[in-house]
Amino acid sequence: MSDELQALRVRIDTIDEQLLELLTQRARCAEKVAQVKLAEDPKATFYRPEREAWILNRMQALNPGPLQNEQITRLYREVIAACLALEESMCIAYLGPEGTFTQEATLKHFGQGIATRPVDSIAQVFREVEAGRVRYGVVPIENSTEGVITHTLDTFMHSGLRICGEILLRIHQNLMGMREAWQEAVRVYSHQQSLAQCRYWLDKHLPGVERIPVSSNTEAARLAAQDPQALSIGPRQAAGIYGLRLVQANIEDHAHNTTRFLVIGNQVVGPSGNDKSSLMVSTPNRPGSLFHILKPLAENGVDMTRIESRPSRHTNWDYVFFLDVRGHEQEDAVQSALAALEAEVDLVRVLGSYPVAVI
Repeated sequence: MSDELQALRVRIDTIDEQLLELLTQRARCAEKVAQVKLAEDPKATFYRPEREAWILNRMQALNPGPLQNEQITRLYREVIAACLALEESMCIAYLGPEGTFTQEATLKHFGQGIATRPVDSIAQVFREVEAGRVRYGVVPIENSTEGVITHTLDTFMHSGLRICGEILLRIHQNLMGMREAWQEAVRVYSHQQSLAQCRYWLDKHLPGVERIPVSSNTEAARLAAQDPQALSIGPRQAAGIYGLRLVQANIEDHAHNTTRFLVIGNQVVGPSGNDKSSLMVSTPNRPGSLFHILKPLAENGVDMTRIESRPSRHTNWDYVFFLDVRGHEQEDAVQSALAALEAEVDLVRVLGSYPVAVI
């Protein structure tokens, strides 16, 4: 070993010791924060999405490289999560089973060490939070190529829970099976969304293979593990759970394929400085009804980033609109727009104001 290499390793060891000392100091500060909060309020809230977003954005702005911003975010999320665990023990419900993209999103946001509870439906995630069996839940809301998850929107019509945060997860679809000779497969299992996200790849590489939609990508992996002539598509962690070979990686049709998830709970989140608000608006079917929704936003300079309509299920041809707008509900422009909107429609409900996701 050269003297230069030995000197660099000694330098790394010294830096590691300094990092450990600083992490210890941060953890002790987190413990003191918990003591102060509990002294002021025995029912204090420790998960603060607006504070976490502020920290992550600040670290990205200060990042001199060579680590990329996404890597800095991943490291700091784990530090924040570990310190949060010292303040409060939480359990997070998510749309399961284990090995799904929703689990991956949950662990990305709350850290690898968080306690989780996989459940079998989006409605059950809501029920777990409503019943107080978990503190928060994570559900998918939309995919950048396949669109909105309507079941999530519909569940908000019957729930008083709020959106506390959002998670953006880059989706990489992987082809898995029991045999290396994947070209000889006769069927492929996957969730219908994943099959749709890999449609062109499958058309090109497996044109004659039967495509079978199932309830989840983990269920697809389980079925493929029992069938040597089958393949499954899904997250790579499913291969480890069911002992499959990962035969082709990243087969999604669009390289920037991303799914957005929501963190749901009973918490009102404060402003972070870069927020969005989600609204639910009910209006009868009448001429100009959509115009009356959009007009107050435009007049108050509030930027709408998404709108979806869903049947109200109360009266035929009556609809509920779901909107995302830029800004926090406490901001003057958003408050003015909401006041004007209330005069135009039957119902306006703020589903939540929360920080824009930090990738």
